[in-house]
Amino acid sequence: MQTSQQNQLIDRLAAIPYTGAISDILDELGYPHQVLPSCIQAIQPGQTIAGRALTVCGEPAAGLARDEYFRPFLTMLGAIGPGDVVVIQPNDTRIAHFGELSCETAKFRGGRGAVIDGGIRDIDYIVKLGFPVFSRYQTPQDIVGRWRLLDHNVPITIGDVRIQPGDFVVGDRDGVVLIPHSVAEEVIGKAEEVVNTEDAVRQAILDGVHPVEAYERFGRF
Repeated sequence: MQTSQQNQLIDRLAAIPYTGAISDILDELGYPHQVLPSCIQAIQPGQTIAGRALTVCGEPAAGLARDEYFRPFLTMLGAIGPGDVVVIQPNDTRIAHFGELSCETAKFRGGRGAVIDGGIRDIDYIVKLGFPVFSRYQTPQDIVGRWRLLDHNVPITIGDVRIQPGDFVVGDRDGVVLIPHSVAEEVIGKAEEVVNTEDAVRQAILDGVHPVEAYERFGRF
């Protein structure tokens, strides 16, 4: 898929008003395990996110030289391109895996946000920056002496979701959904149809149509 086509899909994905439509379509297509754990939520209510996954994995690590913590992480930041969402499996529950300077860098390079099965810090600055971040928890504790990045743009798993580099990411107040890149165009197209159908169902209900009749008429509810 060409970069321009991917960017068009990201824009269409961002315009879909709720992740529920995406999740429903994935269920119907035989992808029932695409929603990240419910504890991964936006650091600011109302934030949304849509983009292409730049995957990251790491591990707890003590006793390394300072460069061994920073260089792999900064190399990953330098790989961020327009439309990317950094998706991190840190295999850690203690420290912050992204902060304000990371977000500044990602945003400058065209990144669309970060999704972290771990921690974030510098939240007030990130909120002012307007950079969408979904994380499991918050903590001021840094990576130095505690955690290292192992690799990026490799397959990772968060909860029940297997994530490949380049999969599509969408998140809102309901949570975060991953769309396999091989079916992204189909899923986004069908989700757009679902949104239009549900708008019609909603109007029918407001016009006094019985819910059963509305379901029979439109095939959805």
